[in-house]
Amino acid sequence: MSLVEIENLRITFPSDTGPVQAVRGVSLSLGRERLGIVGESGSGKSLTGRALMGVLPEHARLDVDRMEFDGIDLTRAGPRQRRRLRGGRMGMILQDPKFSLNPVMRVGAQIVESIRIGDRSLSRAAARARALETLEAVHIRAPDRVFDLYPHELSGGMGQRVMIAMMVVRQPDLLIADEPTSALDVTVQEQVMSILDDAVRSRGMGLVLISHDLHLVSRFCDRVVIMYSGRIVETLPAANLAGAVHPYTRGLLACLPDIDGTAARLPVLNRDPAWAQA
Repeated sequence: MSLVEIENLRITFPSDTGPVQAVRGVSLSLGRERLGIVGESGSGKSLTGRALMGVLPEHARLDVDRMEFDGIDLTRAGPRQRRRLRGGRMGMILQDPKFSLNPVMRVGAQIVESIRIGDRSLSRAAARARALETLEAVHIRAPDRVFDLYPHELSGGMGQRVMIAMMVVRQPDLLIADEPTSALDVTVQEQVMSILDDAVRSRGMGLVLISHDLHLVSRFCDRVVIMYSGRIVETLPAANLAGAVHPYTRGLLACLPDIDGTAARLPVLNRDPAWAQA
C-alpha cells in the first residue's frame, strides 16, 4: 500500500496581473522508500512538499483531485487532525535550522517538548533520556552538553543534526527534507546526509528529499522526480539517471562536473518550451 498518493495537485497565487499557477497538475505516489524531487528554484518542488504537510502560505489556493496519507484523505482532514499528523506521523526538515528552532529555548527543551506533545504520560526524565538517546543516534558527541545549548551556539551541521533528531524522535512514517544541506559545505553535507539516510533506513520511514542537486539525490534516493515550471517532466530510478530522455533532465545531467573538474552549462531554455506546456 502506498504511503502517499497525490493526483492532479494545483497551487495558485494571486498577483496584480492575475492568478499565477505555481504547481500545475502534479501526481505522484510514495511507499516506504526514498523519493527525490529535483528542480531549479521556482519549479514547485518545495510547494508540493508543503501542500502535503498542510503548511502552504495563507494566500495560496490549493486544488487537488486526491491527496492521501496512509489512507487518510488529507483534503477532508480538519485542522486538529492535520496537527496530530504533523510532527507525529509526518515530519519536515527545512533548509536552515536557524529558522526552525526556537532561538530562546535550549535545544534539549525543544526536543523534550516535541516528545511530550506526542505522549503526555511520559515524564520529563523519561523524555530527556529519549532525547539524549536520539541525539547520540544522529552522531552528536557529548549529547548532554549539546542538550543544554541554545540554537545560536550550534554550527550549521550540528543544527541540522539536531533538526533530524527532533523530527525522528517521534518515529514518523514520513519525513520531508527540503534542501536540508544546501547551506553546508561539502564535507558536512555528506555527513548530514549519511545520518539522515541511516535514520530513515533504521526506522523504515518514507523520505521525500527536495533538492536542486541531482547528484546528491541520485546517491541517496531510490527514485527521482524531475520538476520544471510547476510540472513533473520525468520520473526514473535513481540508478538509471543515465537513461533519462527528457531534455530538461538531460540538461541537468550535463551540468554535473566531470572527473577533471570542468562542468558543462545548462542549455538556455525558452520560458515556456513546448514540453513544459504538455
